[in-house]
Amino acid sequence: MRRSPLLLVVLLAVAGCTETATPRPDGGTNGTSIVLADRDEPATLNPLLGYGAQGVSKIYNGLVEHRQDGSLRPDLAADLPEPAADGLSWTVKLRGDVKFTDGTAFGAEDVVATYTAALQSQVKDRFSTLRGVEQVDPSTVRFTLAQTQAAFPHLLVLGILPSEQANANGQPVGTGPYKVTEWRKGDRLLLEANEGYFAGAPKVKKVTVVFVTDDNQRSRRMQDGEFDGTVLPPKLAGTFTGRSGLTVQYHRSADYRSVTLPAAHPVTGNAAVRLALNYATNRQGMIDSLLEGKGTVAYTPVPDALAEEFDPSAKFRFDKAEAVRLLEASGWVAGADGIRAREGVAARFTLMYPLGDDLRADLATAFAADAKAVGVDVQLAGLSWEAIRPRMGTDALLYGEGSPFDPDLMLYGLRGQGSPAADTALENGRKLIDPAQRAVAYKLFQQAFVGAPSMVVLVFPEHAYVLRDSWNGYEPVVDPNSYGALTWGPWWNLDKWEPK
Repeated sequence: MRRSPLLLVVLLAVAGCTETATPRPDGGTNGTSIVLADRDEPATLNPLLGYGAQGVSKIYNGLVEHRQDGSLRPDLAADLPEPAADGLSWTVKLRGDVKFTDGTAFGAEDVVATYTAALQSQVKDRFSTLRGVEQVDPSTVRFTLAQTQAAFPHLLVLGILPSEQANANGQPVGTGPYKVTEWRKGDRLLLEANEGYFAGAPKVKKVTVVFVTDDNQRSRRMQDGEFDGTVLPPKLAGTFTGRSGLTVQYHRSADYRSVTLPAAHPVTGNAAVRLALNYATNRQGMIDSLLEGKGTVAYTPVPDALAEEFDPSAKFRFDKAEAVRLLEASGWVAGADGIRAREGVAARFTLMYPLGDDLRADLATAFAADAKAVGVDVQLAGLSWEAIRPRMGTDALLYGEGSPFDPDLMLYGLRGQGSPAADTALENGRKLIDPAQRAVAYKLFQQAFVGAPSMVVLVFPEHAYVLRDSWNGYEPVVDPNSYGALTWGPWWNLDKWEPK
């Protein structure tokens, strides 16, 4: 068993429609191989750098994993984590029958090394309550927290790495159902089954994930039979409905789309503008015209999938007259061109969206039209993520985030962006242990949010997928923000699929 310190970075060596489905060029290898197309290529395959943050990463396992219904079950753990009476520590018993793909045994020192490294890595903010982790015995670890956090077990989906550097060929080493054989960056990732997987070797032996940023290109290549499945915007996915050999699946999501309103900008940071834009936005119109009805309106970041915490009364009516009233009462006066201004500052800002994402582009366009109708000029900018990231503090973004597992996971980072009442509710939601008290806290957050919104939450889109009907094992889930071929979505449980 290894005892050397874990290195923070896992090195990688390589970096018009028909009525029936077009056969895959290679014949599909009797269902034992699958080719999937994803929109977004991961920047890394290292859990310490953010890969697989919401679980089901295919290459790694966490101590726990989420079930189909969002609840937790043991994964590398032998049992669910046990809290201390004061809630300030969690003890985890480990399985004893797990090996990494390099053949070495998994044990407590790997867990300690991974989480110790996490506290110094790019994911450290996610573990802000974690003070440290220790090995109690060869099959037990204990996590110590600086404050109570009821949602802490949900963070234990972090992929566990071996306690030493990756093996000599530079490929990532995990315990998961698949291992990486090649990564052609900018093109595709090749995986093959881990025949020694502790939960049983997958029946789908080879997985190829092709990265195609543009939605229309993925759709055309799916039509041409190049892929066995892909994710598409609802409008494009709908064109595959009724084709023999293919199915179109829609997943509910906790993945909200919103317009961020940076506080540093003189317009988007103005409280009256923020509130007015929430009244001016025709959310149901976006669902009907842009999502083909496949989604639900959103007023706060809390999805109805979190049934106990969701407050259906926390909403904005679509009322352009009220939006105009709010703006005029705050001194935003319309000029000759219809654009409002206040103290020499025009009601104008830039809204960015990622190039190639048709849905975000459409939502941005619809939002801009609604804003223009009340005298706010929104300039659209389709940009690469490299161009977007440096500007997120000052320019608005058509943003995506969300989790169906626990509200703390997606809401705590919103502190400081809204009202003091919202911040207090988020703090209470984190530290309270009783589920009923936590539910009250998150409902109070939603009420505070609609009183002083920090962004315009638009919709919870359903995620749309096209799948070749060649396997058994598909199980629908409520998707988080992270979805596609390598994480949540139809292939979240791919290691359990079998050829028909």
